[in-house]
Amino acid sequence: MKILVDADGCPVVDIAIKTAQSYDLEIIIVKNFSHELWDDYATIVTVDQSPDSADYYIVNHATKGDIVITQDYGLAAMALAKEALCINQNGLIISSKNIDQLLARRHINREIRRKHNKYTKFKKRELKQDTKFEHNLRYLIEKSIE
Repeated sequence: MKILVDADGCPVVDIAIKTAQSYDLEIIIVKNFSHELWDDYATIVTVDQSPDSADYYIVNHATKGDIVITQDYGLAAMALAKEALCINQNGLIISSKNIDQLLARRHINREIRRKHNKYTKFKKRELKQDTKFEHNLRYLIEKSIE
């Protein structure tokens, strides 16, 4: 089992690395070349800046039982098809039970933004989101190594 992180814009890269290291798991951070990331433990993979380059790298390297960290529900759907486990940056575990609803909501929200030309600002990240993410990442890891 390894952890693959869609790192472009991901606020929990450091937490994911520390958690992976505490379980002695391989972690691969995938980013495009416009992001600067360095770590002595993680493997950092840099892809080009074209749309979905990081997503395609991740899905092509994910295998059954791996954990994919992403906020992109399209990538999550592809990873689930490969029997990987998925979690987003807020600790939501993405599974076959909720992926259809998440994809539908993404589509509806995109249409609303396009129609009304409205884009919302993201709220400031709270400590409880980091705590939930780490808790649920540890849950997925421990569930997988049992």
